[in-house]
Amino acid sequence: IGYLLSPALAVQKKEAWIALGPLENYPIGVPTLFSFTRTTVNGWEKTVNSYGVYVVRFGETNYKVFSNMCTHLSCRVTWKEEEAKYICPCHDGHFGIDGQVVYGPPPAPLREYQTKVEDGNLYLFFTEG
Repeated sequence: IGYLLSPALAVQKKEAWIALGPLENYPIGVPTLFSFTRTTVNGWEKTVNSYGVYVVRFGETNYKVFSNMCTHLSCRVTWKEEEAKYICPCHDGHFGIDGQVVYGPPPAPLREYQTKVEDGNLYLFFTEG
């Protein structure tokens, strides 16, 4: 019985440090999209979800990592260099390079992730849910 029930009772870890690579891979002043996947197991069902974040370096050691999900209805935003804004294609939400709402219906800034640098590599603390 334990063999049959153990997958359904397993607790899946919902948080992790995600490696984004060397900090020098991200040019200063240019939001750079980084995509990654997370696999979750619920009993016998396995699900793979894709996520995206924008890494923005404001200086040699000053950087931030933002979700690419609009805070209005979770559409994916895109950095538009010519407008110097993140634009949400669904309802025309605009965010500044710092993730703050500039225009449109988004009720809050882009989500900012906790980060750290170890041995020159950038990591973000990702939590699901």
